[in-house]
Amino acid sequence: MSAEPILDVREVTKTFGGILALNNVSFHVDQGEILGIIGPNGSGKTTLINCITGFVKMTFGRVAFKGKNVSGKAPHKIADMGLTRTFQIMRPYFSLPAYKNLVIPLFSPRARRTGGWRGGGKLGDRNTVGIDILEEIGFERDSYVPYKPASSLPTGYLKRLELARCLALKPEMILCDEIFSGLSASEIASMVPLIERLQMDGITLIMIEHRLRELFRVANRVMVLNFGEKLVEGSAGEVMANEKVKEAYFGSEEVEEVMTYA
Repeated sequence: MSAEPILDVREVTKTFGGILALNNVSFHVDQGEILGIIGPNGSGKTTLINCITGFVKMTFGRVAFKGKNVSGKAPHKIADMGLTRTFQIMRPYFSLPAYKNLVIPLFSPRARRTGGWRGGGKLGDRNTVGIDILEEIGFERDSYVPYKPASSLPTGYLKRLELARCLALKPEMILCDEIFSGLSASEIASMVPLIERLQMDGITLIMIEHRLRELFRVANRVMVLNFGEKLVEGSAGEVMANEKVKEAYFGSEEVEEVMTYA
């Protein structure tokens, strides 16, 4: 791991009219680490990701990626630097086949610059690379699934397609917004090794999750948000033993179950 964090977030604050969505949130992520971000609904988790990736302009604060200030940059420029994200509500090109969803990012300047696609630059080469990437994240190459319109794919495949579109850019960091949400237990069980492999390949991850048991299997550290403020961060066990966290999650059966695991 590098001595300098790959992502450094300082005092990020966001207001929507008179509503304070984020209040002075600061944290960092080290190279190769998986940071889990948890918190009750409405705690500001997705707003934080949107501020980091440029989809929402922060009211105050600073975000540095690889030592460079990315505050206020457009999302496509941040992605071009190697910081990508998935969406809680999936955003594929629904009318296109799954593999064609990858051909588009494979035309990006970053994919060209980093060798995100191979071959002589013909469209057919990118088609093949798109299918290669889909196979790597769990699509059956010899089935009809990679060729189906994204609109016809079930949630499990759409979640993987979100990751695949990030991987087409050869990212250094991926921010995953509830990648386990809506998946069955068996789908999550097959997704966890994929997350672990991404980390082994050197990709740094932030994971927003409500599926705490599964998140704690892969996260190196966990940060808790509540009402737009950071409550605590540390190991899963340390976080879930914190009285403020227990109060924030009071009455949640899922947390009661996961306390034993943590």
